[in-house]
Amino acid sequence: MTPIGDIIANLFTGGTLPFNPDDVDIWKVWDEVVGPTISDSARPSQIKKKRLMVTVSDPIWLQELKFLESTIREKLNRKLGREVVDKIEFRVGPR
Repeated sequence: MTPIGDIIANLFTGGTLPFNPDDVDIWKVWDEVVGPTISDSARPSQIKKKRLMVTVSDPIWLQELKFLESTIREKLNRKLGREVVDKIEFRVGPR
């Protein structure tokens, strides 16, 4: 039997997670990167393999943010100092 601590440590260092644990910084800088107007209507919900999922409040914001996707992605990556996100997908849902 393998101790649970060894299993967890291996998950974080073995590269088997579909995300980098440092990617949680996206949630810390989101409001600053997108500004208060967008952050009131859109929140990151998950990141997996550099694909960020963002939940928006309604279809109007969905359409608007699709046009801003590359700008938001570039600002996030610049703020975090590395390429964290290579694609942002938006969907309507509860934030």
